[in-house]
Amino acid sequence: MNILVGVSGGVDSAVALHILKSKGYNVIGAMMKIYDGEIKTIANSCYGTDKKKEISDAINNCEHCGCEFHLFDLSKEYDEIVFQEFKRQYLNGLTPNPCVICNKFIKFGLFPNFARKNGIIFDKFATGHYAKNEYNSETGRYELKKGKNPKKDQTYFLYKLSQDELKNIIFPLGNMEKEEVRSYALKYNIPVAKKNDSQDFYKGSFKDLFDISDQQGEIIDINGNILGYHEGIFNYTIGQRKGLKIAYSEPLYVIDIYQKTNQIVVGCKKDTFRRGLIAEDVNWVAIEKQSKPFEATAKIRSASNPVDVIVYPKNEEIKVEFKEKISAIAPSQAVVLYKNDVVLAGGTITCSF
Repeated sequence: MNILVGVSGGVDSAVALHILKSKGYNVIGAMMKIYDGEIKTIANSCYGTDKKKEISDAINNCEHCGCEFHLFDLSKEYDEIVFQEFKRQYLNGLTPNPCVICNKFIKFGLFPNFARKNGIIFDKFATGHYAKNEYNSETGRYELKKGKNPKKDQTYFLYKLSQDELKNIIFPLGNMEKEEVRSYALKYNIPVAKKNDSQDFYKGSFKDLFDISDQQGEIIDINGNILGYHEGIFNYTIGQRKGLKIAYSEPLYVIDIYQKTNQIVVGCKKDTFRRGLIAEDVNWVAIEKQSKPFEATAKIRSASNPVDVIVYPKNEEIKVEFKEKISAIAPSQAVVLYKNDVVLAGGTITCSF
């Protein structure tokens, strides 16, 4: 079996490559270039980092594994599909998740298709994500499941994958802890065994990333009183506490963003709590599209703990009610629904209530 492995220059994809090679598969390493321009951020982030170093590491990992390496330039497609939409939403006071969009349309979409168009023949596509992908013979559906370590689980970012995509995907690290991956890399002398993990999508000022100037506006409380001033709504997200620079009797949090009036609304901790949300663009993963209410657990951020919810499907939307109120629900982020470790579905948050 021929397996195309998406490599990044990091330890996770390098170990995934090595594991599949050791099992006797014919592996092919491929890397996608998503940024075309001067470096805008520091190392250990995804967008705009030092790709010369990343490419060199990826090449070394493939050479160490004795397999081919291919580099595909998808920077134009990434800019059009992911970055420009990310920028548009942020400038409109939303908090999009570029990793979710990238995984669906670029990493598991255009990337393997681009490889095929360039003459690479493969049966499956693999990555170093911490997730599991298993076929359920009873339901006849592929199930996206949490990885072994809940803290490293990446299913939140993968919920948009379709059944057709899941049937051709392999996650070799799904049953491994991060420490096990490091130990494996050291044991087999993988070149990047001690390399630091990549972190966020971007590190630095969004003003520089978006190439825009300051856009000063008011910071107001829930009654409309002006408490201070900001330098751009793109610097804030719902639930944010740091960076407000306002002296107050108790900690303040961002509870709303008004794009039309260029205002940031702040309140106390109690003002951040909501009892539910509405989500659209729902992708049904382990279950078919539902019409009746059902119980599940939900995550509204990748690092949040799952909470108990009741889900009310309606047409192309879902209403998600929490059994206990939760704070900091950010429009344009994802809500992902689970049953135990299985991803049931997910959608894009439009509003909270």
